[in-house]
Amino acid sequence: MNWKHGIISAIVLIALWQLTVTLSGVAPFILPSPLRVANALWYSRALIAEHAWVTLAEVILGLIIGSILGILTAINLATSSTARAILRPILVFSQAIPVFALAPLLTLWFGYGMGSKIIMAVMIIYFPVASAFFDGLMKTPSGYLDLAQTMGATRSRELWHIRMRAAMPSLGSGLRLAAVYAPIGAVIGEWVGASKGLGYLMLLANGRVKTDLLFATLIVLAVLTVCLHLSVDILARRLAKDH
Repeated sequence: MNWKHGIISAIVLIALWQLTVTLSGVAPFILPSPLRVANALWYSRALIAEHAWVTLAEVILGLIIGSILGILTAINLATSSTARAILRPILVFSQAIPVFALAPLLTLWFGYGMGSKIIMAVMIIYFPVASAFFDGLMKTPSGYLDLAQTMGATRSRELWHIRMRAAMPSLGSGLRLAAVYAPIGAVIGEWVGASKGLGYLMLLANGRVKTDLLFATLIVLAVLTVCLHLSVDILARRLAKDH
């Protein structure tokens, strides 16, 4: 049913788009019609695919690294009061600095390659994953913890078999957010400085007033983001079900 709703929404959106173009008579270089965008998508499919693979690699690597760092941080915070006292203020303060403002510095430090874009994606998704998983670890039902203590469970067994399993839904929520945020970080990094990627292609198309190609690139980016979110959602559901 969700797929049907999504298809219906897409059809309605395209119909409204075409209606707006037809009734307003707007120039194609400002708002191209869906047919023009479809033609650009087809005739430039090889070019778009070449840049899409670069962005996808940046996003996936950033998602994996950022998620692992977030999970490890959450576990450290949940098991150590010293870590909570030291790291939590630093993490909160780090969110006061707009991550997008650091993109020029990352490009300066790590160059125009994939490294700066991966780091940008990591920085954007790290805090949501760490925060969501930490909240889940700290909200383990007290009855489970009391039972574990009564049965003489060690802290490591309590963490692995009870607290982490109870926190899986929270981790899933953080990962779903990360799947949406990661492409934003990669594309922002490509806008600041890159020679490949969908963000670079968008700037290139905009500079050459190829608005149809710009829209086609946006559509591909949106599809990649939706597919990534659906994949992570399936993984999160399985983790919650298995635990």
